[in-house]
Amino acid sequence: MASIVAIANQKGGVGKTTSSVNLAASLAQMKRKVLLVDLDPQGNATMGSGIDKHDLNLSIYDELHGAEADKALVDAEAAGYELLGANADLTGAELDLPEIEHREFRLREALMPIRATYDYVIIDCPPALGLLTLNGLVAADSVIIPMQCEYYALEGLSALMETVERIRASFNPNLTVEGLIRTMYDPRNSLSREVSLQLVDHFGDRVYRTLVPRNIRLAEAPSYGKPVIDYDQHCIGAKAYLALAGELVGSRSQPLFNDDATGLAPEENGASNPLG
Repeated sequence: MASIVAIANQKGGVGKTTSSVNLAASLAQMKRKVLLVDLDPQGNATMGSGIDKHDLNLSIYDELHGAEADKALVDAEAAGYELLGANADLTGAELDLPEIEHREFRLREALMPIRATYDYVIIDCPPALGLLTLNGLVAADSVIIPMQCEYYALEGLSALMETVERIRASFNPNLTVEGLIRTMYDPRNSLSREVSLQLVDHFGDRVYRTLVPRNIRLAEAPSYGKPVIDYDQHCIGAKAYLALAGELVGSRSQPLFNDDATGLAPEENGASNPLG
């Protein structure tokens, strides 16, 4: 039975879709069978998986309205996983789902018949605390929260944690916070280091030990429709997401990135360009 993990943060630009695509690809690289669910009307996770969102015959929108899930599955062959894609049609879901009975459970019901097929289902939630994100969190066993290490990212975290607690109380009592990912980490920036330490102080073991650095290869990969591990498997961005996948499956080994002066583990110290 798959572990269903929602990647959620109502703040945009924190690396949510980047984390969804690259975590899914890294888990697939570790020989896990993975389904990526794009629940964002922008369809960036779909495009970043090498699938043209404009060419989808069926999308996650159709799943939320009762279509059979296996009919909409797309093989993102280059990325190594299967995909339930999204496009602009999904924008209409926020308008018409309120008229549907049990609207909060539509994604959970859609995934139920195919859940046993996978080891992991990763859900890329949109950057808002609306009905789509609610469906993602109700369907999930746990949520991973990407956090950019900057001041404003901390402000929205309390609202998201409150939302998780409300969903636990009303719809999904088994929902847990799987962990927090520190993304776009720049070890040369004192604010990055400060916010990183605050997160660890407050959330302890819920913060993944792997830090995801700012990395040009990581930023370039979506424009080629590839996860970074397929674009440049040797860059520090690819290594970071492989390490993160290792933490998720339980092999909490020495982190690739840490909070020392360079932001890199000892074996990486001395690299001429920490941003790759």
